[in-house]
Formats: sequence, C-alpha cells, structure tokens
Amino acid sequence: MSCTPNITAVARSTSLPPNTGSPFDYKDTKAKKSSIKVITPVITMTPKHVVFKKVSRDKSVAVYMAKRDFVDHCDTVDPVDGVILIDPVQLKGKKVYVMLSCTFRYGRQDMDVMGVAFRRDLFLVTRQVYPELQDKEKLTHTKIQQKLLRKLGDNAFPFFFEFPDNLPCSVALQPGPSDVGKKCAVEFEVKAFCGDNQDEKIDKQSSVRLTIRKIQHSPENTKLVPVAETTFEFLMSDKPLHVKLSLPKETFYHGEPVPVNVEITNSSSRNIKDISVSVEQVTNVVLYSNDKYVKSVAKEETNDSVPSGTSLKKDYTLYPLLAHNKDRRGLALDGRLKHEDTNLASSSIVKQEVLKEVQGMLVSYKVVVRMIASGTIGSSEVSLELPFRLMHPKPEPAKEGESDDMVFEEFKRAYLKGIVYGDDDESPTEA
Repeated sequence: MSCTPNITAVARSTSLPPNTGSPFDYKDTKAKKSSIKVITPVITMTPKHVVFKKVSRDKSVAVYMAKRDFVDHCDTVDPVDGVILIDPVQLKGKKVYVMLSCTFRYGRQDMDVMGVAFRRDLFLVTRQVYPELQDKEKLTHTKIQQKLLRKLGDNAFPFFFEFPDNLPCSVALQPGPSDVGKKCAVEFEVKAFCGDNQDEKIDKQSSVRLTIRKIQHSPENTKLVPVAETTFEFLMSDKPLHVKLSLPKETFYHGEPVPVNVEITNSSSRNIKDISVSVEQVTNVVLYSNDKYVKSVAKEETNDSVPSGTSLKKDYTLYPLLAHNKDRRGLALDGRLKHEDTNLASSSIVKQEVLKEVQGMLVSYKVVVRMIASGTIGSSEVSLELPFRLMHPKPEPAKEGESDDMVFEEFKRAYLKGIVYGDDDESPTEA
C-alpha cells in the first residue's frame, strides 16, 4: 500500500477585537498584543490500495488487479481476482473473456523434436466476462473488487479463479548472456481478450496479458536442528576421519546469512587441507527430460588445514544471494515480474498426494563441505552435505481499510536479459 498525506487543520483558541475579519486581516498596530489564531497542520497518513492495471492497444479492454503474487499456503492457495473494464463502442458487439493459465516452457518455443513441442499447458481455464452470465454480486468475492466496481462504473465486470491443489509455483532458469529464445520456466498468466467465441484466434490489439506469480511462504519453523556426520576410512590408516556439519535451523529466508558449523576430528594418518564450504542449488526438470542442474550460489574457500591427529571446530557464514550470481546461466529464480523484485527460487514443497512429474521443476538447497585428504600414496576429495530450505517468510496478514482511495500503477511484465521475444510476446517498450 502507498500512503499520501491528508492534511487536517486544527484551530487553536484566539482573542481578537470584535468585528474584525480574518486574523490575517487585522492591522491595528496600536492595539495591545493579542493572540493570533494559529492554524496548525496535522498530517495523518491515509493508506491507499495499489491497483495494477493494463489496457489493450485498441482500448477495448483493461484489466485491474490488486496484486501480482498469489501465495500457496500448502492447505489453501490465494484466489486470482480482479476487474475487467470494457469499452462497448470498441468491442463492436464482441464478447469478452478472461483466461488463467499455467504453462511449462523448456527451451525456445520454436523448438520441435519429433513432433513434441517444448511447451505444455499444465492448467488452462477460460470464462466469459461480458455479456455477463451471472450477476456481478455472485462473481464479487473481495472488498477490493467491490471498491473497483464502484469506482470504475457500469462497464466494469469482476472475475475470479481458484487454483487447483496440484500446480507448481512460479520458477524460471536464468539464461546466460548469449542465450537466445524462450527461458525454461513455469509461468502463470492472466489474459483478457475479446472475440465472437473463446476458441477463435486472439487479436493482439484487443487483448491484455499479465504475468503473475504463484509463490510459497515458509511453513511454521520447526525446532529441528539439521545435523549430518560421517566417518571416512582410508587405506593404510588404522583410524578414521570424522566430519560433522550442522546448521542452527532448517529454514532460512531470502537475504538471510547461513551460518555453518564444521567439526573435523582427524584421527587418520592423512592430512586435511583446502577446506571449502558452499551452498548449492539443485534444480530437477522433472517434466520431459529429468535434467538436473547443480549450481553453487555461495562459497567460501579457505586455507584451513587439519593435520593428522588434530581437530578443527569452526563457523563459516555464507550468503546465497542472486545479487552475487546475476549472470550465472541455469540458476533457478522465483518467477520474475520486474528486474528488481526477484530472487533465487524458493525450495519446492510438494504435497504428498501430488505427482512430482506435474511440477515442471523442483528446487532444493544443500550446504556442502569439501576437503582434500592427502597422504603418502595420493590424495582424495571427501565431502559431506546437509539439506535445508530457502524460502520467503510468512508475512503479516494484510488489513483492508474502509477507504475507497486507490492508486493505479501500470502493470509491466518482466524482461530477462538475453531473451529474444517472438510474435506472441510484447515488446519491452510496450509493457
């Protein structure tokens, strides 16, 4: 919500000679000192609803939505709602429809291997908005819809969708600087268009497309303290190497540092050196290909060593941030709406009854400690990993005020560096 100052004037008590006009008109310089009425402005902040809008090129339809992020709470998902404003003259007797879709894209859209297109609609539903098939009251589910209908007038019509339980969240693989074509992504889109029926080819001049995001917030944080430990045995060494890795909690929030505790007890005959600690993002593309991308998103390389017969206990701090990985090809990101508001993809939480294959892409994170164990007959790398979650914190519930004040902001979709948009995409200058 944005806030604008609302100035309320408060008058303080005065004593002026009778029959005078405004206190600022009083000019009797010979009069005794008198109190002048002081107008003290008191500034109060009135919250305003930010509403995103987008208008078709021919001005026939416009879409108004109060938010662009819709949260999957695991047991429920925020519904998608908004208002369509039409221009009956521009419509020329055509109907108006609104569509909600979830699409999995893999590679460029024009790629086609043995007749299989690298695009799949995971969810698609279309509803007629005008002429209305139901009363507006039956389709109005939220207070912001009611306020928009009052403000926009009789040519405004509400729409409302509910997500099914089995849909994935928004995620996209970051393209490299030289990549050309569509990104690999799970995308959600609201589209409004007009036509004689919903199956005819959509005229771009009379349609509006808005990319939205379906995201997950962290569930209640458990008291679980993640720990992993293991023992390594080496040839010609009577005693083993013991490594323990621990984190203070299971779930970290985007932007939060990740403190890692490493304990090494080296009872072996080998010397331990070149210890490194990293956070790795693992992305499984489970639809079509079963591709797996493992990318280090934060790493600390050290000169720490643990000679034979000694031990080490040390804390390391890692910062898994997109800001440090801007041009890394293949990183999974939360679906992007603007260049500034995205981050590394959140950990995927898959419900037990949902097939993983329909999720498109699954994202997970782990801390990995690696080291070199060197001896007289050669060296070998040993490692230990510990999974954790990286997610958004659960926000405070929004309070809806009674004010009808709204701020309208143009709804601009995202444009990722390195992508060449096809005919079905808008030019970045026209968003």
